[in-house]
Amino acid sequence: MRAHDRIVRGEVRVERLPPGPHLAGQADDCSVRLRGAGVGGHHLRIDLAPEGTYRVTDLGASGGTRVNGERVVVADNLGEIDVIRVGDDEFTVQVIGRPQNVPSPPSTARGGRGDASARFIEMAHQLHRRLLEQLDLRRRDVATMDDSALRMLAGRLLAPLAADAASLDPIDADDLQRFVLDEALGLGPLEPLLADDDVREIMVNGPERIFVESKGLLRETSLRFSSEAALRGIVERIVTPIGRRIDDASPMVDARLPDGSRVNVVVPPLALRGTAMTIRRFGRHRLGPQELIDRQTLDAAMLEFLSTCVARRRNMLVSGGTGSGKTTLLNVLSSLIPREERVVTIEDSAELAFDHPNLVALETRPPNIEGRGEVTVRELVRNALRMRPDRLVIGECRGGETLDMLQAMNTGHDGSLSTVHANSPRELLSRLEVMVLMSGVELPVSAIREQIASSVHVIAHQARFACGARRITHITEVTGLVAGTVQTQDIFRFEAVDDRGRPSGQGGFHATGHIPQFLERGAPRGSRADLRIFQCGSGSQVTS
Repeated sequence: MRAHDRIVRGEVRVERLPPGPHLAGQADDCSVRLRGAGVGGHHLRIDLAPEGTYRVTDLGASGGTRVNGERVVVADNLGEIDVIRVGDDEFTVQVIGRPQNVPSPPSTARGGRGDASARFIEMAHQLHRRLLEQLDLRRRDVATMDDSALRMLAGRLLAPLAADAASLDPIDADDLQRFVLDEALGLGPLEPLLADDDVREIMVNGPERIFVESKGLLRETSLRFSSEAALRGIVERIVTPIGRRIDDASPMVDARLPDGSRVNVVVPPLALRGTAMTIRRFGRHRLGPQELIDRQTLDAAMLEFLSTCVARRRNMLVSGGTGSGKTTLLNVLSSLIPREERVVTIEDSAELAFDHPNLVALETRPPNIEGRGEVTVRELVRNALRMRPDRLVIGECRGGETLDMLQAMNTGHDGSLSTVHANSPRELLSRLEVMVLMSGVELPVSAIREQIASSVHVIAHQARFACGARRITHITEVTGLVAGTVQTQDIFRFEAVDDRGRPSGQGGFHATGHIPQFLERGAPRGSRADLRIFQCGSGSQVTS
């Protein structure tokens, strides 16, 4: 690879560096050795791209990094000549011999907007660079412009460039312009996916592979980013407004889009094949109880029973695997809570959205750049108990907060709800034991099991099948503790196997004949359940 970049430090020496990552600082392994006061061992990283642009990333040293007089954490799409000040040291980066053409992607590359041409991606890459030159960020203060004004300005500058490029190749100028604008100012090829309400998960495996989950099925799309640098730029665009950072010192980050979608990003060197980004989406329209029946997630009898559990303040856990629909079910159950009660929700990333007049929604906070200020689920659970809640709704239990949740359920906060990752109701109970032990409180297993048996009343287990269907496969009652073992009894089941004996989304919901203990003991006036729904064999078939 040709070395076409030159770094000048004062008037002392000139160093010619090839494309790729280069460290600057006092350490011996740095490509650019600096000796001034306030310079860290690995103070910053310079990523030189083959097409003649580069990125400067501050690695968290106390002295900070300034590019052209402005303090930065990340400065992207730099080129030509820039002055970088590090502590008391200063050097100049000058790009020489900028190549006129970027390397073409492989012939199997997938183009934006469904265009399979590698030439499309190459031209988009070039137009992106020319757009930045036209904007002239040194003279035009784009930071003070709102998104619509900036997009109008960029579109006006880009239109003739896209028309010229399209005149030389059989490429649609509008498609090319839209692709470049989305990548420069929006979320690039993710824009059409985020506009599709059927897409529930977006998985980016490097710049050239984007997968989605739509209607329960996973598929690869024909979309792609023009380069790894473009993908990283979009990641920065997501995390910077919410005060997060992602670099070598912090290579993983959780964030949230303005529409509430949850984002997780892992960058190289942890991600070996390029930046990996996963976006969990939540539709604009949240499903209600009747829609769960219409989608055959459960039947009317099961919904009636779950509604009775909410009304009778039974503590319930929703279990299942990743993407099985736990949060959707939790959202529906939470919407059934009587409106005269006070509800506090606690989540890692805000996903619950139900209408309730007396609702307090709490969300955790990750540590800041200095590693301070973290607020965990466990701290929020403890604080929520001081807020006079009638019920707690915890988005997901993963660790030591499980002990606090069980204690809350057992001390006057009946009717609380949460979700847990587990493969079956029985495995859920084992996971609860492990998570309680993660709290750091030394309790004998017998005491933990007694706490679980007295706190958890009902488990609703949900699964996703290969066909994309999501079904509640078990509604199970925790009946008590016998000989040191937590006892359970299934109330409803979804039973189905295909012609090869494997689990299938086709089948039927059936009652087991077991009547829950809390119903057998009688009910307050006005809240009696129809016991006929528990008759053995009653239920409904899944028709599609």
